[in-house]
Amino acid sequence: MFLRYDQFDHNETGPSIASPFRSDFSTVEAPIFKTVAFDLDGTLADTGPDLAAALNCALAYLDRPPQALEIVRAMIGHGTRALLQRGLTATGDCSEALIDTAYPVLMRFYEDHICDLTRPYPGLEKALDQLSGAGVALAICTNKPLYLTKALIGALGWSGRFASVVGGDSLAVSKPDPAPLIEAISRASGGPAAFVGDSIVDVLTAQAARIPCIAVSFGFADRPVGELGADLVIDHYDSLLPGLGGLFSSGEPVLTC
Repeated sequence: MFLRYDQFDHNETGPSIASPFRSDFSTVEAPIFKTVAFDLDGTLADTGPDLAAALNCALAYLDRPPQALEIVRAMIGHGTRALLQRGLTATGDCSEALIDTAYPVLMRFYEDHICDLTRPYPGLEKALDQLSGAGVALAICTNKPLYLTKALIGALGWSGRFASVVGGDSLAVSKPDPAPLIEAISRASGGPAAFVGDSIVDVLTAQAARIPCIAVSFGFADRPVGELGADLVIDHYDSLLPGLGGLFSSGEPVLTC
């Protein structure tokens, strides 16, 4: 069973959960999570429009019809090669040879247009500032190739904001294997830690790493967010900090690497 943040009991000063974070963040006492890690696409930023444009460029190269943005959103989350594979499957035949042919087209277009329409989600940067102000280390664990991840972070003005960044090609394995998430947390400030994501891949990764997972409802999930199996669902980043406090006080297991 999952909870939405708005299902917590609230009072005038905030949710009635044992949270280490004051709602105004003017003072913070010993944050319970040393590290909070985030997925990138569909979690930190809405990258859908730029990824859809890149996919449609590759499809056009093969004389395939373009795919609508809302259809492409459900294809995102397993890396750019998997995105192309899903796009090809949706428009006709798909083979490794076709993927090999069109993949460089997709990647060249995306490299040149990585942040044309991509934007952070509302309330995100304020939440990141609050976490950093509380002494919590921030990490990224994504299946996006590392060089594209760093390029996007720079384009969004986030260089230096994250203590560690692990991409889909940083290790020999990628999500949902827990190793990249554990590595991202270890490179940051270690545990206790939590993971914020938007897809079944993110939830399975957190579960394998035995850390709590918060799912955002506004990402690229390929199924209803309530079916992902996350410990908590939030509809806006205003709910992230009190939600983290609620997860810890509920006794969720936390990574202590």
